[in-house]
Amino acid sequence: MSDPYLELISLTLPEGLLDFFELISVKKEDGVFYFHLEEKNIIPMEHRSSGVHSKGFHQEARVTDFPIRGKKVLLCIKKRRWENINTGEIVQRDWSLLSQGTRITKDFALFLKGALG
Repeated sequence: MSDPYLELISLTLPEGLLDFFELISVKKEDGVFYFHLEEKNIIPMEHRSSGVHSKGFHQEARVTDFPIRGKKVLLCIKKRRWENINTGEIVQRDWSLLSQGTRITKDFALFLKGALG
């Protein structure tokens, strides 16, 4: 998507979302807006020294957001997972830690943690 459209769309999304997620597509079907988002491949701070690499995504979660112009909005979110090269352990970003040191709000971090597990 071009930058002017992305900036406009970002105004409709929870604050800080596009800092950590890439907007893949926006679709409108049967009066519902679907925002498809994938977590960016930014290794979590707490795992940077342990040798991890991206291992794809968890199953997509659909979260209802505020309506736009009377239309239902679903955020289709795919959280990334990483594999520790040495142990084989799968790790993911801890959203409650993230809210302490970034622009993302505590409420949004709790929302993501609760909605996506």
